[in-house]
Amino acid sequence: MPRSRRLKLKRIPLFIISLIGCIAIYNCNTSESEFRLPIYNPADLDPDWVDLSLKNSTDPHVVNDFEFINQNGLVVNQQTVEGKIYIAEFFFTTCPGICPTLIKHTKKIQNEFMNDNDVLILSHTVFPEKDSVPVLHAFAEQHNINSTKWHLLTGSKKDLYTISRKGYFAISYQPDMSDDGFIHTENVVLVDKQRRLRGVYNGTNVHEMNRLIEDIYLLKKEYQL
Repeated sequence: MPRSRRLKLKRIPLFIISLIGCIAIYNCNTSESEFRLPIYNPADLDPDWVDLSLKNSTDPHVVNDFEFINQNGLVVNQQTVEGKIYIAEFFFTTCPGICPTLIKHTKKIQNEFMNDNDVLILSHTVFPEKDSVPVLHAFAEQHNINSTKWHLLTGSKKDLYTISRKGYFAISYQPDMSDDGFIHTENVVLVDKQRRLRGVYNGTNVHEMNRLIEDIYLLKKEYQL
């Protein structure tokens, strides 16, 4: 066989190996990107959900520092969620509408991640005048809420409403709404370990809450990459 022909035959496997290597690198990069949820800043959200004071903000959004009291009378603040993935939602104990469904679906999150120290749940009352610590404690007992995993929070109405509007963008912004105007929302917000917003879900929709569970696992993988 002529030498030139032998050389050509030897080069074919090398080309194939190079091609396979490129495909493998592309697939690995693609797989990594699939594990990354978007990071939501005010500019990425529907303007109707962004407080007027933040509509033109170009800064990366981080949930502001906070301090509330849970169902056991313990302080829950930004240090509580430091290094944690958590979900934030809003309810009140006497709510006859969306809250029973929201709580039922959130219990599924609790049970799924019961033994996972990386995941917490924060449920903020929107009716702190009624939802005192004893009331929240009784509600937790009634619904088998584990206080190490799931915090039912009360505190200053102003602080609760401010974090709902400016921290989590959990409700539609209404220019004529007063600072203490009653809020009620089915939105559940996924927050990462840097207190950045990574997803918003309809807490009354079982499919949305199942997607939330999947997204929590995706977010956990992101921290393992």
